[in-house]
Amino acid sequence: MKILVINAGSSSLKYQLIDMEHEEVVAKGGCERIGIAGGKLTHKAHGQTYVVEQELPDHKEAISLVLKELVDGEAGVISSMDEIDAVGHRVVASGETFTKTTLVTEETMKELLPLSELAPLHNPPAILGIEACRAVMPGKKMAMVFDTSFHSTMPDYAYLYGIDYEDYKAYKVRKYGFHGTSHKFVSGAAAEYLGKKPEELKIITCHLGNGSSISAVDGGKCIDTSMGFTPLAGVPMGTRSGDLDVAAVEFLCRKKGMTFAEGLNYLNKKSGMLGVSGVSSDFRDLTAAAAEGNKRAKLALDMFIYACKKYVGAYMAALGGLDCIVFTAGVGENTPAVRAGIVHGLEAFGVKIDETKNEYKNDGAIHDISAKGSKVRILVIPTNEELVIARETAALL
Repeated sequence: MKILVINAGSSSLKYQLIDMEHEEVVAKGGCERIGIAGGKLTHKAHGQTYVVEQELPDHKEAISLVLKELVDGEAGVISSMDEIDAVGHRVVASGETFTKTTLVTEETMKELLPLSELAPLHNPPAILGIEACRAVMPGKKMAMVFDTSFHSTMPDYAYLYGIDYEDYKAYKVRKYGFHGTSHKFVSGAAAEYLGKKPEELKIITCHLGNGSSISAVDGGKCIDTSMGFTPLAGVPMGTRSGDLDVAAVEFLCRKKGMTFAEGLNYLNKKSGMLGVSGVSSDFRDLTAAAAEGNKRAKLALDMFIYACKKYVGAYMAALGGLDCIVFTAGVGENTPAVRAGIVHGLEAFGVKIDETKNEYKNDGAIHDISAKGSKVRILVIPTNEELVIARETAALL
């Protein structure tokens, strides 16, 4: 079985064709500048990279170009579209409408449309990608795999906010969480690495990148996560503020003469590590600047590490114990100082890191960076959200 995984953005589209027999990526790539002058497709297959530059007025044209490359005589990896058994689409927000991977039908698309209100930056492009694929590949089975569905197992006392309960019922304002496919993948991979069943483990998964979230996973199920109604909540991130007193938002908007919409843009795109440091949202730049004595860069890193540590501590309490901490994503996999900082001070709880192991060179493998005698295993696991989408799609079919 071959599954085509699609992750559509507003002006971009990423894809992977995965052969599920050996879970092997046979081709992958992406389209850039969809609907903008200067469209480009970058396609990787056979150990080579192929670039096609042509205008991509819409997602339908982008999907058509992807399919053309997949069957191309030189760059292609399949003889016809018939070899693609199904398409799995990444969709960010499921609301309470969908709690698991769902088949794309006329009815489910009608149910998906109103959910764009919950993720206005992410869901509309995903819908464009789905509709484009349906137009170009009529009759092909397709699945929607949601970032939020892994978190649908949270108990009500964990996902509800302290607002009027009738307003929650009417407007569905609650914690949903994000990065679910990543948290699901690495928690499952941790169990496999440790030779345990997921049901036997209490795990805290730290997906740390430009966007970061931390989840508590008990017996393979999420019981809490740091992101909330939107991806703005939780720890401070690359450009997002993270948790913030809502009254401070009104105060800032009034003082800076911003509308509330402008205030949200400020908190999403001009805050976090970028806003605090004044240097960059990229942790590589921050660590370099901090090493050179930039106090604001060091402050930003300290704030991030402290916020992550607090969530880890809180989730240890929520889980009633801990077997494993997992670090993943761009920062989690590539920034030893952040990993060390987060677990430093947790020795009393049985969490001990091996500083030498922590300085490993990232080779795409799983690394155990626990110190000898640590009661809690500390693992670094490269995430693979596309594989989760392919697995979910294959299982649904």
